[in-house]
Amino acid sequence: METLDVTQIEPRLKHPAIFQKFDALSGGEAFVIHNDHDPKPLYYQMVAERGQTFDWEYLEEGPEIWEVKISKLKLKEKPLTIGELVTEDFRKAEVFSKFGLDFCCGGGKSLKEACEEKGINEKEVETALTEVERQAKNRQQDFNNWELDFLVDYIFNIHHKYVKEAVNMLYEFSNKVANVHGENHPEVIRIASLFESIARELDPHMQKEESILFPYIKQLAVAKRENTRMGTSPFGSIEAPVSMMESEHVAVGGSMDEINHLSNGFTPPEDACSSYRALYRKLNEFEQDLHQHIHLENNILFPKAIQLEKELLA
Repeated sequence: METLDVTQIEPRLKHPAIFQKFDALSGGEAFVIHNDHDPKPLYYQMVAERGQTFDWEYLEEGPEIWEVKISKLKLKEKPLTIGELVTEDFRKAEVFSKFGLDFCCGGGKSLKEACEEKGINEKEVETALTEVERQAKNRQQDFNNWELDFLVDYIFNIHHKYVKEAVNMLYEFSNKVANVHGENHPEVIRIASLFESIARELDPHMQKEESILFPYIKQLAVAKRENTRMGTSPFGSIEAPVSMMESEHVAVGGSMDEINHLSNGFTPPEDACSSYRALYRKLNEFEQDLHQHIHLENNILFPKAIQLEKELLA
């Protein structure tokens, strides 16, 4: 395997030389860069400009010599699923939401399959996705490259806490609106009932994740990082509780989809009072948070945890 000695290259030409070397690789090929300091800034530049097309492996980590093996990933024979597309670039979630394509619970479908199922023009979606790719990336969260224990903490602190705070308020609002406006707008009675079922489902669901699944995933991450052995879990393979969590995601997602449909995309009627409008605004916010929440678990956290468990127990 060829080694590129970056210390012998003029500073302003270092990154261009590395990119040129990488671009010349075929899928599955690799080279090593040799440097006198941690080249981590290069990693972030490659993620921004080349996306998830490479693997980054430290061979030596200082203090005087740093060597990194950079491999070009082989192109998949199968097209990426819409869940994988969002995992690579979360900005694409907004495109899928705009077209009504489910990238969280339904994230296992290809773009073609998802569009055919919904009767949507695939070319229109592809055009919108391409437009997103052309836009400069901001410093958005790169969830796919986070350590699993950090991702668990993020899901708990951002999404679980949000759900716990929002559920009670939305439950009260939905019942209030149903009582006041149900006679003229019977759909709000059904919306209140659906949200009650969502609240009943999410509370024990999150408790199971927080008390059983999340601690185990954090143990997996620590064992990998510290190169220690994992003991046997109380539930056997992690695939069993993950399958249960994903089934519950489908149930909650289905109820939220029905609320979206009944509310005409959270569009209040002309005679809606301020509480009615606030309810739809908060339900829209809740749905957006739920989509990201389920995406992070179904498409990133759970698949990586399953793979990591297999590696550690092999």
